[in-house]
Amino acid sequence: MFSLKEPICYTTDMKDTQIKKLIDTEKKRQKSVINLIASENYVSQDVLDALGSELTNKYAEGYSGARYYGGNEIIDKVEDLCCERALKLFDLNENEWHINTQPLSGSPANLAVYVGLVPQGAKIMGMSLDHGGHLTHGFKVSATGKFWTQVPYGVQKETELLDYEALKNLAIAEKPAIIVAGYTAYPRKVDWKKFREIADASGALLMVDMSHLGGLVAGKVYPSPFPYADIVTTTTHKTLRGPRGALIFVRKDERGLDKKIDKAVFPGLQGGPHMNQTAAIAVALKEASTPAFKKYAGQILKNATALAAELSKRGWRIVSGGTDSHLILVDTWMNGAGISGKEASDRLEAAGIIVNKNTIPFDSRSPVDPSGIRLGTAAETTRGKKEKDFKKIAEKIDQVLNAKKK
Repeated sequence: MFSLKEPICYTTDMKDTQIKKLIDTEKKRQKSVINLIASENYVSQDVLDALGSELTNKYAEGYSGARYYGGNEIIDKVEDLCCERALKLFDLNENEWHINTQPLSGSPANLAVYVGLVPQGAKIMGMSLDHGGHLTHGFKVSATGKFWTQVPYGVQKETELLDYEALKNLAIAEKPAIIVAGYTAYPRKVDWKKFREIADASGALLMVDMSHLGGLVAGKVYPSPFPYADIVTTTTHKTLRGPRGALIFVRKDERGLDKKIDKAVFPGLQGGPHMNQTAAIAVALKEASTPAFKKYAGQILKNATALAAELSKRGWRIVSGGTDSHLILVDTWMNGAGISGKEASDRLEAAGIIVNKNTIPFDSRSPVDPSGIRLGTAAETTRGKKEKDFKKIAEKIDQVLNAKKK
């Protein structure tokens, strides 16, 4: 089983002493903190080796079997293997699903889907940023909100959960070209089947952005969106525990969605892919296909449940009342503590606990200094922590934040 108590310490004989010093300093920082950033994880030595390999030297503009440069025989095999492993990991049939491994990260992957499938100016129905959606789900400051029109949706004020009937009524009234499910700060399970019904009722495509959930879906501890979605995007560096990168899965049928998205990625948005990154993703996909990874994914959820329960026990309001995933939203402002998300993040970082400030549903404060923080358990689970460790982390968080009132 790949697991580590501390972050990888990858030593080199780098001659650039300035950069080497910065890298070494960052290694020390990573080893010295408790990392609760929900978007981060620690990769294996094998992933690092692939990422730092000679594959970075090769220009591979185009796709396997159809490159614009010579010398890509081995590169084609790398990309084909990455696709094969992605299909296997998520139990997909190659006759039903197509995979694009080339997006440089999650935001370019989502942009490629819209460029390929959504007419300019048409509607993207995505969750509001302050309710847990992502910038690339049509938010106004993102390119996705400049070239398309967002139809925002959110959670119920009373429960802070999705209201599927309200979503259905909104979709039928607005008739978006595409509906985006899957979020960056929504901690509960999503009913993919209900989203399929909503998309069918409104004539929209259904896209699932499972970037935060990819490793949990792969580990069989979170429901799979693949039986219901037309398109699934995911980053590879969060719960999937790979390098920074992304995958686009597209259902194959008479609509030709796969070909349209491929053209949007290349030549529409980018040139040659980063084949060292593709190889590193392939390594991570193989690691995620093991029984040990399934055990790891299950431990992520156990740890998140323990962390949320202990914080709640100590008087902190957990948004939506708990979590069904790796992430937790904590209200640090409206529960009487009077600590903004930024101040909470700063105070915790000074104490060696790294989190990120985050808006909460119906937040009265600015996104720059919101009312909450977001916590994630994937990275510290990789380092071997269990429920008892996360209860101690909750105790430390409580002590640091409560010091504000003393």
